[in-house]
Amino acid sequence: MYKELKPDVVILDICMPKLNGMEAARQILRLDSTQRIMILTDVQSEEIICQCLVMGVRGWVLKSDGPDDLIAAVEALQHNRTFFTPLVADLVLDGCLRRWKYYKNGTMQPRLTPREREIVQMIGEGGTTQDVATLLAISVKTAETHRNNIMQKLGFHTVAELVLYAVRNDIVHLALPVSLLQTRIPLETRGAQVQSAAND
Repeated sequence: MYKELKPDVVILDICMPKLNGMEAARQILRLDSTQRIMILTDVQSEEIICQCLVMGVRGWVLKSDGPDDLIAAVEALQHNRTFFTPLVADLVLDGCLRRWKYYKNGTMQPRLTPREREIVQMIGEGGTTQDVATLLAISVKTAETHRNNIMQKLGFHTVAELVLYAVRNDIVHLALPVSLLQTRIPLETRGAQVQSAAND
């Protein structure tokens, strides 16, 4: 699709099914290193932002930001400039300072490669080893080796720990079912019910 459209600016979300935004950006930039790419997402992970910047992404806007920020970001990229909202800039700065602290203390945390993140996303979304092998066009044995290496790298012993890691690090996002959202009691109502029960 990218080859057919040849867009001036590509806008991606990090949390996309099957092919996440980071991997999509990597593949696009491999085809055309001059392509202007920005991320529009609700992911606020400094690690992911930094990896995308190193890769060649030049804009990052959060979905909680206003429409003016999105327009400004697109216009900036069209003129070959970068654009990051103040919150994103603060995240990157805090991350740099934190990594320097880890480096000085010798406690640098393990970092996943783009391929490893892609595999973790697939597993976090409920994919089996066979699914990983099929989507990445590799053998099941190779997929199992990748998964085992990731778990060893992160110090995990179960797939459940790996899924929890994916959720906590914004690799996958969990969404409540619509039926649950519709039946969920508002906090204000719930608080009133608790207060009423306490008074009885």
